[in-house]
Amino acid sequence: MANVLLKVSGLEVAYGGINAVKGVDFEVREGELVSLIGSNGAGKTTTMKAITGLLPIKAGDISFLGKSIKGRGAWDMVKEGLVMIPEGRGIFTRMTIVENLQMGAFIRDDKAGIAQDIERMFALFPRLKERRAQLAGTMSGGEQQMLAMARGLMAQPKLLLLDEPSMGLSPIMVDKIFEVVEEVYKQGVTMMLVEQNASRALSIADRGYVMESGILTMSGEAQQMLNDPRVRAAYLGE
Repeated sequence: MANVLLKVSGLEVAYGGINAVKGVDFEVREGELVSLIGSNGAGKTTTMKAITGLLPIKAGDISFLGKSIKGRGAWDMVKEGLVMIPEGRGIFTRMTIVENLQMGAFIRDDKAGIAQDIERMFALFPRLKERRAQLAGTMSGGEQQMLAMARGLMAQPKLLLLDEPSMGLSPIMVDKIFEVVEEVYKQGVTMMLVEQNASRALSIADRGYVMESGILTMSGEAQQMLNDPRVRAAYLGE
């Protein structure tokens, strides 16, 4: 059995008096791709923000690499190897693609390794290589999503949290993004993928969790969940 990288126990998160996440438990093991699916407003992004220290926790605990990270800041989490690529991408629009990638490596001081990883990102995302000197804000949404993913990978994460990477993208770009997610996973990066696109998210995952109104209503092997009539009815429009 692989090591548990992330363990979330009894997590509760409140927003202005409203309980957005109501006591959830889940884990991500080393080498896995785990998908967290659910409709808009289910509490998925809130959960991710709580894990990465961007939102305070009302109750419960989160442990990463066997240690509690409750109350730690987002900056600390990146240094520990826990990296989130947020919904909405959050790239530096007035910087070039190369400068954005360099920012992703801000916790590193191995210049040769950083240069090598930038080339690795260009191999993974050829479109970024073509535009390496372009300002990030002038790129399409899909290209910006690629850049956000590449920038996150520059931090050499032990666990990469991807929040709604396909949001607002064209079908062709969604295909490309999921291809890259799969490729990064095959290269050995452990991932947790938060997605509304349930069929795509489960089709590439090892395991899945379903979130509804702040609670986890289902979990299991991703392939079994894809064939589950309840998942198909609720999320795959069947």
